[in-house]
Order: sequence, then structure tokens, then C-alpha cells
Amino acid sequence: MHKITIVLVAILSLASCNQANKNQQKELLSPTEFSKKISETTLAQIVDVRTPDEFRKGHLTHALNYDWNGSNFESEISGLDKNKPVFVYCLSGGRSGSAASKMRSDGFKEVYELEGGIIKWRAKNLEETTENKTMPAGYLLEDFQKLIQSDKLVLIDFYADWCEPCLRMKPFLEELTVEQASTLKIIRINADDNQALLKSLNIEGLPELQLYQNGILKWSHNGFMSKEAILKQLE
Repeated sequence: MHKITIVLVAILSLASCNQANKNQQKELLSPTEFSKKISETTLAQIVDVRTPDEFRKGHLTHALNYDWNGSNFESEISGLDKNKPVFVYCLSGGRSGSAASKMRSDGFKEVYELEGGIIKWRAKNLEETTENKTMPAGYLLEDFQKLIQSDKLVLIDFYADWCEPCLRMKPFLEELTVEQASTLKIIRINADDNQALLKSLNIEGLPELQLYQNGILKWSHNGFMSKEAILKQLE
């Protein structure tokens, strides 16, 4: 009887954990799911946790801008209804994940995160707005094609000012610009200022490195990459 009880407790515990994991997974939504969930929610509370400068360049309709790295984040979210769903997003998912965890620990009942951030939202061509209704133009695809034409190797670094891996890579990319000047040209492109270009190139995450030779893509890498790893690709 004792053994049966232990088995039943184990089964119930496992079922409870599986259900908890299932519920937790539902809180991270793809752009399409995120958009659908917002449309199904009356007076949805949408929170953009990027910087004000990022927000001005394009954001979800009716979003509130509460900068996760700002000094007023806690006081700003205190004005939200903890019993109603909250939809949180940032550039690529890092800051919104931290903000969502903070909000859940503060007692918010339903907090949904946008998987991949606004980069993936834009890649799906979902609705976005700006304060002045004019999206930043940035490079056109034709401009980009000219950039990658060179007798040297061309390394394109797609980055954002608030992307932590991008910031970690910046110093040694600057070193490579000097050290490899005779054979390599490095071009850094700000993702926020070149939204249309990122869509055209199907870039859905940052940082993104692309190496071109004679205008032809040799390799690409999404995510942090060490200086040593980059040098191996340049051999």
C-alpha cells in the first residue's frame, strides 16, 4: 500500500510539472500567436521595454514604452492591472524576458512574451507604427549590393545599440578593422535604422554576421561569435 501511494504521488507530481511546463511554454508566443492573442484581448496592455529612441523608430500599435533599463520601470508597471494579460516585447527577446520574469514575481497573472522580439515581428510583416507615421528608410537593397562589392572580403555586422552580444563583439570587430585592413572591410549596419533591409535579407535575430567575397555570400552566423572564430572563417 505504501509503495502504491509513493507511485501515485510521483505520477501526480509529474503531471503537475508537465502542466506547469505546458503553461509556461504558452507564455512565449510566436509573432503570429502574439498578434492573435492581442486581438482577442479587450484593452490589451502592451509593453515595449526598449529605449525611447528605439520606440520612436517603430513599435506595436497602442504599446506603452517602459524602458527595462530605465530608472522608472518598477513605478511604470505599477500602473498596470495585474489581473489582466500583459504583452511584453523588446528588440530580440532578451530584455522582455527579464522584464516578464520581474512582472511575474511582482504578481502579474498573465504575462506573454514576443518570441524573437520586434525583429521577428517585422520579418512577418505584421502591423507596426511610429509617432510620426514615417518608418526610417536606411539602406535600400540596391545600396547593400553596392556595399558588398569589393576586391577585399566584406564582413557585414548587423547590430543594435541595446543588443548585449552586439556590444560584446564591437571592440574586437574594431580591432579586426585595423588588423585586417589590407584584406578585409567591415561594415556595421544598425538594425533599427534599416528595418526594410533586414526584412529583405530575412534576418530575424541579432547580431548577424555575413561574409561576402566578390559580392557573393560565403557564410553567415546569427548570435555571438568570438574574435578567434571569426578569424578562422577569414582564413
